[in-house]
Amino acid sequence: MSHRIDRRQLLKSSTLAVSGFWLCNGRALAAGNSPNEKLNIAMIGVGGRGRGNLNDIERTKQNIVAICDVDDKTAGNAYERFPKAKKFYDFRRMLDQMEKQIDAVVVSTPDHTHFHPAMTAMKMGKHCYCEKPMAHSVGEARAMTELAAEKKLATQLGMQRHAYANMHRVVELIQAGAIGKVTECHAWVGGDRGMPEMPTEFPPVPKHLKWDLWQGPVVTERRYSPAYVPYEWRFWWDYGTGETGNWGCHILDIPYWALGLRYPTKVAASGPKLDARRTPKSMSTCFEFPAAGERPPVTLHWYHTKNGPDILAKHKLSGSGSCALFIGSDGMLLCGFNKLKLYPESKFADYKPPAPSIPDSPGFHQEWVNACKGGQPATCNFDYSGPMAETVLLGNLAYQVEQNFDWDAENLKAIGCEKTEALIHPTYRKGWEM
Repeated sequence: MSHRIDRRQLLKSSTLAVSGFWLCNGRALAAGNSPNEKLNIAMIGVGGRGRGNLNDIERTKQNIVAICDVDDKTAGNAYERFPKAKKFYDFRRMLDQMEKQIDAVVVSTPDHTHFHPAMTAMKMGKHCYCEKPMAHSVGEARAMTELAAEKKLATQLGMQRHAYANMHRVVELIQAGAIGKVTECHAWVGGDRGMPEMPTEFPPVPKHLKWDLWQGPVVTERRYSPAYVPYEWRFWWDYGTGETGNWGCHILDIPYWALGLRYPTKVAASGPKLDARRTPKSMSTCFEFPAAGERPPVTLHWYHTKNGPDILAKHKLSGSGSCALFIGSDGMLLCGFNKLKLYPESKFADYKPPAPSIPDSPGFHQEWVNACKGGQPATCNFDYSGPMAETVLLGNLAYQVEQNFDWDAENLKAIGCEKTEALIHPTYRKGWEM
């Protein structure tokens, strides 16, 4: 089978999408589809994070009709658990053969192979749940966001902590003006993962792994090594996006939601000397956002740092259990996914928080299933999460080109920094063109 995406199929699906319907399971599913009707879902990637998504989708009691994975070992017992699901190694073959049987896809592959299955499925009119950070490049994330909007598809980016009750309370406090006008936010992930050892072993490709399919669209083909698979891929620029991509969408979700952020206008990054192949053990990025409505301009700092950012020591705060600090005109809010505290403590000792206004989630994956059936958009749909994913990737971009830049979001241009172009719009190896 040719690796090339079947453009005839994509053109056919684009024509059908104009009518406002999605062809699924041999029937037309309009936005008002019965919520009692089960979706036919294809899982693309069921090892690692994909196994968690498989388990969560199973709890929504939909039909899992196809399972696609390039590694039988990491897929484990998924095929035995769902014996009625058809097994595939190549997502293109799956979508080609089962176009009329599939309503929606869940993409849980490594970062470098998010874009191709998600875009191919969405061009066919399939709803899409995709793991963070959405894509491997800024241009890919923008294309996915725009296509989902054009096709009116139900989407969700894998930022499960968005459903946490504590996250809701943080957003309510910031939006109620508890600490006044917020002009600065610092967010971080701890640890020093990155810069793995260079591969020294190149054994034969194990029989359980389809190495060529695993490499997917990456132009620079590498020899198989256990240094990449099954997990360390995320710390190699060819395949992953480092700890910034791994955690950025989860943690920056807090300020993005609370402050209503979209696209930055300035991007800066710093860190250890760039390694062309491996992601760093630490880095810092800074994004400037323009004012919007009653919100003033905001400076958002992101850190991958082992001991927490210096801003904590400056204000004599402990970062234990926290990952974001909002600084406002009337105080500060320090928070994590499961904790929050207002400062100075003396000022807020008797503070009464606003009544909860953000409804509890029915379940992060259930939100997406409901949206697929014509319900409200999922809370991390691509219209919301796409700009955030782009921002995360922009931080990596500035670090990789070793240059700060003004960002023209409308045209996807780093002003005065032409060397970003190849990373914004990557070239794919022959047979994987989109």
